[in-house]
Amino acid sequence: MSIALIVLAAGQGTRMNSDLPKVLHQIAGAPMLGHAIHAGMALEPARIVVVAGHGAEAVTKAAEDINPFAQVVLQEEQLGTGHAVDQARDILGGFDGDVVVLYGDTPFIQPETLQAMAEARAKNDLIVLGFVAAEPGRYGRLITQGDSLQAIVEYKDASPEERAVTLCNSGVIMGSASQVFDLIAQVDNNNASGEYYLTDIIAKGRESGLSATVVTCPEAETMGINTRAELAMAEAAFQARARAEALENGVTLTAPETVFFGHDTVIGRDTIVEPNVFFGPGVTVESGAHIRAFSHLEGCHVSNGAVVGPYARLRPGTELSANTRIGNFVETKNAILAEGAKVNHLSYIGDANVGEATNIGAGTITCNYDGVFKHRTEIGARAFIGSNTMLVAPVSVGDEAMTATGSVVTSNVPEGAMAVARARQENKPGLSRKLFDMLKKKKARQQKEAK
Repeated sequence: MSIALIVLAAGQGTRMNSDLPKVLHQIAGAPMLGHAIHAGMALEPARIVVVAGHGAEAVTKAAEDINPFAQVVLQEEQLGTGHAVDQARDILGGFDGDVVVLYGDTPFIQPETLQAMAEARAKNDLIVLGFVAAEPGRYGRLITQGDSLQAIVEYKDASPEERAVTLCNSGVIMGSASQVFDLIAQVDNNNASGEYYLTDIIAKGRESGLSATVVTCPEAETMGINTRAELAMAEAAFQARARAEALENGVTLTAPETVFFGHDTVIGRDTIVEPNVFFGPGVTVESGAHIRAFSHLEGCHVSNGAVVGPYARLRPGTELSANTRIGNFVETKNAILAEGAKVNHLSYIGDANVGEATNIGAGTITCNYDGVFKHRTEIGARAFIGSNTMLVAPVSVGDEAMTATGSVVTSNVPEGAMAVARARQENKPGLSRKLFDMLKKKKARQQKEAK
């Protein structure tokens, strides 16, 4: 059975006190909407429909960036969850499969949970994801009889007996597209909020003889984000889970609580990560690497045996081969370092290829930007770049070539050659004392005049 995801992302999120649509606030470097769509991808959906409202233009761009196959429909008026899902009716017209309703502000539903719902769907018409709440509060209650779900009752409309139920509704629902849309058409807004509740389709379905059941998950998966405080709690929850998984997978974290992972960080076993390391999106670190303290990595690949930091910054496009070294206060961007290459101190290597076993001296800069275009620097194997060399791209340095300390290299350096590109030093005897005497006398006059 093919599956379509319907992700509700129309809410304004007024309690976030933000111009940014709520679902675009980030957890671990990715918008909440991205987390929801990523979870749904475990079902290998044939269609993805995002229902946008507030900030629809920004939500549309984000959805397309997250998944190019996502289609966005607009809910111009927010009249409830049933009304929101109904906005996908036309775009899914003729779709012969199941729909799963997810929420852009509920980012932690796990792929395994959705798989369990899909398995339950084989024996039931409608599946609802529920959880046992420690403090049920104002959650909708799931009213069951044995394994059968009889109805979902919103807190505002629940009786005292129904409010005593601790099995609560996450809002995630699965069923055939045709049945879900048929049931939504029967829903009215005769309730305390005057809204069209998606949850009402369960009672309507039962009246029509359809079967319904509940699949449960841990309460933490259903965490919804409505405030900045809840966003911070969600970030902390994500990081705690990511750290635990890394440790379980054989990664050494010497101070786990200080390491922050991106939503898609991949780290191989026997890698050591020292304190205060930050992983942005798009980082892969192979087994046996060593990421030293206070380093920042984003959009890069680090091979086995590489050492990064301390105080290093790897920017997008950085590729470190095996046994490379990136030292303190080194920044790389869109740079490829071959096996055994070293950039140990106070350097910027951007838009560059660095050959095998090449050593880059302290203070080296690849001058890659002319104010309009970016240019590449090509450095061969086993080359030696002297300290404080400026490599003005586009430029190349051949295999086993060398640049003298303090050189400004503007022309290609042939293989095996040494480039010396600096002015000849000239010493002026006694000039230093004369200059200082003159300056001190000038300062004394200024101080006297100031009095």
